[in-house]
Parts: sequence; C-alpha cells; structure tokens
Amino acid sequence: MIKKNCLLISFSILILFILPSPISFAQTRTEYLLSKNWKFSKGDFKNAPEPTFPDQQWETVSIPHDWAIKGPFNGQNDLQKVQIVQNGEKEASVKSGRTGGLPFVGIGWYRNKFTAPAFGKNKRAVLLFDGAMSNPYVYVNGKEAGHWAYGYNSFSIDITNYLIEGKENTLAVRLENKAQSSRWYTGAGLYRNVHLIITEDVNVPVWGTYLTTPEVNADFAKVKIKTKVESLRTNTSGLRLQTTIVDAKGQLIAESSSDLLATDHMEFEQNLVVKNPVLWSPESPVLYKAISKVYHQGKLKDEYSTSFGIRSIKFEAGKGFSLNGVYRKFKGVCNHHDLGPLGAAINVSALRRQLTLLKDMGCDAIRTSHNMPAPELVKLCDEMGFMMMVESFDEWKARKVANGYSHLFDEWAEKDLVNMIHRDRNNPSVVMWSIGNEVPDQSTKNGNKIAKFLQDICHREDPTRPVTAGMDRINDAINNNFASILDVPGFNYKPMLYDNANSKLPQGFILGTETASTVSSRGVYKFPVAFAKMKMYDDNQSSSYDVEFCNWSQIPDDEFVKQDDLGFVIGEFVWTGFDYLGEPTPYDAKWPSHSSYFGIIDLAGIPKDRFYLYRSNWNKEKPTLHVLPHWTFPGREGQVTPVFCYTSYPSAELFVNGKSMGRQVKNNSANMNRYRLMWNDVVYQPGLIKVVAYDENGKAVAEETVKTAGKPHHLVLRSDRNSLSADGNDLAYVTVKIVDAEGNLCPDADNILNFSVSGEGSYKVVANGDATSLELFHLPYMKAFKGMLVTTLQSSEKAGTITLKVSGKGLKTAVFSLKSE
Repeated sequence: MIKKNCLLISFSILILFILPSPISFAQTRTEYLLSKNWKFSKGDFKNAPEPTFPDQQWETVSIPHDWAIKGPFNGQNDLQKVQIVQNGEKEASVKSGRTGGLPFVGIGWYRNKFTAPAFGKNKRAVLLFDGAMSNPYVYVNGKEAGHWAYGYNSFSIDITNYLIEGKENTLAVRLENKAQSSRWYTGAGLYRNVHLIITEDVNVPVWGTYLTTPEVNADFAKVKIKTKVESLRTNTSGLRLQTTIVDAKGQLIAESSSDLLATDHMEFEQNLVVKNPVLWSPESPVLYKAISKVYHQGKLKDEYSTSFGIRSIKFEAGKGFSLNGVYRKFKGVCNHHDLGPLGAAINVSALRRQLTLLKDMGCDAIRTSHNMPAPELVKLCDEMGFMMMVESFDEWKARKVANGYSHLFDEWAEKDLVNMIHRDRNNPSVVMWSIGNEVPDQSTKNGNKIAKFLQDICHREDPTRPVTAGMDRINDAINNNFASILDVPGFNYKPMLYDNANSKLPQGFILGTETASTVSSRGVYKFPVAFAKMKMYDDNQSSSYDVEFCNWSQIPDDEFVKQDDLGFVIGEFVWTGFDYLGEPTPYDAKWPSHSSYFGIIDLAGIPKDRFYLYRSNWNKEKPTLHVLPHWTFPGREGQVTPVFCYTSYPSAELFVNGKSMGRQVKNNSANMNRYRLMWNDVVYQPGLIKVVAYDENGKAVAEETVKTAGKPHHLVLRSDRNSLSADGNDLAYVTVKIVDAEGNLCPDADNILNFSVSGEGSYKVVANGDATSLELFHLPYMKAFKGMLVTTLQSSEKAGTITLKVSGKGLKTAVFSLKSE
C-alpha cells in the first residue's frame, strides 16, 4: 500500500521499436510493423472479414491512419445538445464545434494481407494494437480473434490458432465511432501502430517485465525485475532466465541468472545492483536497458529488452514533491492526443516537435488528457526528460455525453487500467496515474467508493506510484470523502480554494491538475484591453493580451501566485500546451470554429504570446524578453494601445519612436504586476517600439524592437529540421512568414499560399492556427493567418534532396531544400 505522505519509486520499461522490415533477436523473436498496403472503406460490410472479400476498390492507406482528418468541416457533424447553467438556470445549448466538425462518426473497415515467414510449428503469434478508434473487432482469416472497446487503450490478441503457416493471411478490423461519444475530436480508425510479434513456444509475453528500484542512493541502486514467461509446452521444467543490465553506452554493469521453480507460477524474480547509478530526471534523462534471455533446457528461447531509468520520488505532507531528493514543482501542461493537421494519426516527428517547443518554454511535465497516450509519446518523454501523469478516463458511471465511457465502465474499467499500467509502469517518465477527469461522480454518494475501487487497482498493479484525479467540484469532493481518498488530490481551476482545502484534507499537499484555461488567438489583439469571461467577438477570435478566460478559469498570473507562495502546492498542469481539434470555447456554439483557443501554442505549432509569459516564469536557464502587440494598426492612430512585456528580467523600459514611456518594475501590487510589465496608456503611432530590459543591478542587458510593417513583399521560410531520415515517416515543419521589403512580419497578411514539393519527399499538410478556417489541411494551399502558417514535408524511403517551393500572388516565391538520408 502506498503511504500518502511519502512515496519512493523508480523505474524502467520495454522499449522495442519495429522497422518496416522484421527485426529478429537471436533468431527467437521477430516483430513486424503492419503499416503498408492496408485497404480501407467507410461503411459496414457483412463479409469484410473473409479472405476472398473484394476490396480492390477500397482506398489504399498506410497505418497510422485517421479517416476523418481530411474532412470536410461541417458544423452539423456530431452536433451535440447539452444543458448549461446560466445565472443559476439550466438552458439548452447546441455545440456545433465540440468535436471539431470533422466526420469521425460511423463505421469503417481495414483489411491487410500479409505473410509471416517467421511463423511456423511451435511458434506463437500475437497482434499488438497501440490503439484503435474505436470499439475494434479483429478478424484473422475470416474468424473473430478478439475485441476491445476503448479506443485509446493498447491491447494484444494471441492469434496463434488463427494464423496459417507459409501462406498469405488476411487481417480485418471493424471500427465504430458513435455520435456524442466525446467532448473533443477523437480521430477515427487505426490511428496508432499495429504490430505482429512472432516468438518461440517459450517466451516473455507482451509487457511481461516489471522493473522497480526499491532503494536508490548515490552509491548504488537496487533493481528488482519480475519477468513473466508463458509456454505452449506442457513440460516447463528446466527454464532459466539470464538478465543483464547495460548503460547508455552498452556497457555491462550488472547481471543475474536464475532457474524457475515449480512454485514460481511462471514468473522469475531477480534482484540486481547498479553501482554509482546515474539518475533519471528532466534535466538528465539517462536510461539503462535490461536484456532478458529465456532458456529452456539450455536452448535460448526468447530475448526481451526493457528500457528503464533509475530515480526516486516522494510526496510528503508539508514539503511537497521531490525527485531524487530535490524538491521541485511540476511545470506541466495538459495535452489532448491529436497532432493538429495530422489529426489523431501518431507520428514520432510531430510528437518530438511538440516536446521540443515545450522544453524551450521550461515545461517539465505532461498530463495525457484525458486518456492513455501513444507509447511513442511515453518513450520520447523518457528520452527527452518529461515527467508524466498518465490519465485514463473522462467518465466513470455518471455520463457527460450520451455515448461516452459510462456505458463501458462496469465491464471495461479494470481491464483498461490494467493494460494502461502494465504497458507504462516501467517508464521512468511516468510519476503518477490519473484515474479520472472532472467526473460527475464526485457529487454522488458512491463516488468515493468508485475512486477507491480504481485506486486500489492501480496500487495492486503498481504499488510504486501515487494516484490522482482532476477534481472540479471541490466542495462536493471534500464533503463526500472523495478528495481525501486520493494519494494526490488534484484540483482543476480552483487556486482560490487551495488554502482552505489543504486545511481539510489529510494529504498535506495539493496539485493543480488543470489550470488557467486562458483563451487567445495568435496575433489577434482586441481593444479596449479588459478582463473578460467568455468574451465573444464577431470574428470568433480571442485577444492575445491574455486577459480573457472562461467561467470556470483564470489568467496564468492567478495560478502563478499560488504556485509561488504556497509550499504545499506541488505544481500545475496548464490547460493546454497546444490548441487541439474540438472544444472551441467560448465559440463552441458559434460556427465556424473547429479547434480550441486554450493552447499556449496554436494548432499549427506556432507559439502565442502566452508562450513567453510561461517561459519567463518557468525557464530559468534561458532569459526571455518578448513584447506585444505587433505595431501595425492602420486606423488606430492616436488611440490607446497598451504594450505588454513578458520577461524573466525584473524591469524594462519602453520607447515609442525613441521617446521613453518609462521604466516598469515587477512588483506585488497585483497578480499581473508580479509577472508582466505593462504600459497601459501608450498611444499608437506608426513607427518603432523598443523595450530595454534591466537586470537586478539596473544594468541594461537585452532589448527587443517591433516595427510597423509595410506592404507584403516576400516570404521567409524556416524549418525545424535540416535533414530527415529516409524512412518514409520523418517530417520537417516549415514556418512561412509574409514580410515586407525590410523583413518585418506583416501581421494582417492573409494571402493564399501554394506549396509544391519535389525530390525525395512529399507535401504532407498545412495549418495556419486559425480556429475559424474551414480550409482543409491536406490540400497544398491555404491562407496565411496573421502573416504566418506552417507546412509539413514528409520524407520518402529514398535518400536525396527534398525541395519546397512556396508562392503567393504579389509575393516573391521562396524555395527551401533539405537532405533526406
């Protein structure tokens, strides 16, 4: 059982990535990535599982695949009627963009014909689905082989008895997404990878190892490894497991060998010692690898690798959270699973780009809102250094939407938690489990019993990590003994209640599981500048002065104050790191609006002004100096146009056309004054604004200028990558700016830009970050939004040069090339 005031844990994980061709390990284990030559069609087909079914006219696709992301957008897609409370009264509301206005609802079929040369007599075959949206039924050679319900979870199916040795096999998958099943865009189809694993008759099963480090100090770390073994043989005598641990350089640092006893129930338990361990942390994400070799009567039967990290965590009353003995606060964000213009289809390059941007902001933690993440994200968090709150459900028994998880809960909740935990419990990045988000069960008399039921499952399957849930009904959660049950009480949007709640709860600390929900549109500035809840404008945009928010939420500064002043508050997870498809509050009932405004970074992956507010407070390694707004407002001459500065420096001075507007110093007179420097009475005149920043000693150390832009003249291209891997999946994101003759961004330019790609790559998608745009991501043209957009190139499987050409009417064409190797 986990002690609520002190948890000590550290971990490891299986990290095996499959290439398009099979990978063999000591001739015992072969893994295929079933990614190519799938046939797909929407609709239901009675005989689709049959090998002879005629699918020649179906679309040929590669997996991962999101069948809905190509649209078209339509406000009638998944139109949802909900009850909202206004001034204490319930009113009906129709949410047109709640799930993004994309056509994800319906039935779809996938078919794939494959051979598995490694399969034969005395071999086992298992299909591993990283996720399938949703309700997948799996058929092999015309027979139903298995089923799972929850579209976000990973699951495996033993197909040994369905596979035909030496011949072509047919895999068919039926998926169905129901209307009103989500509060955001889910995606549709086989949106995560599908693996075929062939092993010997004696093998380690999927997620068959469990590594913990019960003791960690500077001199040594104890590593406990439990390894399950399964066998097609009736005679299992003579089983032996040899385990070696290697460091990041592949050097052997520990080993153990043991025989399986009849009383071991087909599970080895080994204890090893790593001397002078290098500890995992966001600042130093060092990984080790455990290599498990299973022998039967002296013959090697399986080899299984588990990547892991060594680290300790504690949650202590009155002290908070510590990692490797160092107290710290989570600087985290919540993210939904879609990848903007790619939809839900997983891509490692896209995930890495997101994490790279968040790392620069100073973010060190991710909450996987509100579901199990792709395994690729967990692996990247291990490698790049992000702590994770892995979340499971948005609903329990009480429903939020008509066809949500509440219909699955009784039958599937335990199964889903077990799979989630078994898959990710070896990852050092994962530091806690979340069993739910804002579940209405907080307010029911049995809600605490459900919470305990789910938390007990987590403790049973992984006693080394704490359990949390995001609570929004704080008074109910406290009064119903819901909040007190959780290992980590998670609060959504209630910084003003932290003090009072902490005095009533036994844990001695509180986590901001979901904070802020400030809304903004990149490059959009509304006047007059004023605090506003649920403010709506005719153009369906929100102001980037970062003073607009929702009925339930706050601006970032209000959360910052509590995080900085209250020692028992252990961190926050901001809603959200990136804009996502669906949930376009405050315009979710006002079409067109297909994506959120909450993101610190927009749907195209371009940082908003708010990015620099968080960066100035979170990133202590790199200085921040950012000025807003832009300075091109024709028609505002003589009108008050406030200037804000987000900076890590304590003070700064503003100059407008060379005239000083005075020096501002951060102070405690108001929450915003602690984190922003503001000149609220500036009168707009075209020209140049300059901010000079001063350090603690009053020395000028940095400056930033913004100039009024002229007419659009040419394009500037900037790629996040200089070269790509010629694997057919790698991506380069190219930011396109429309600038004047002097190179100044034209902040109102909305030219249509066209894209063409030649060489050993292809055009993939484009996005501009405009939530109101109904332009389709996959077409090679789009309007710029506020002078910018991002287009994406994809490598082929052949090395060479990839060339992008971008053109627009009245603009000089721009060309960019990069290598694929």
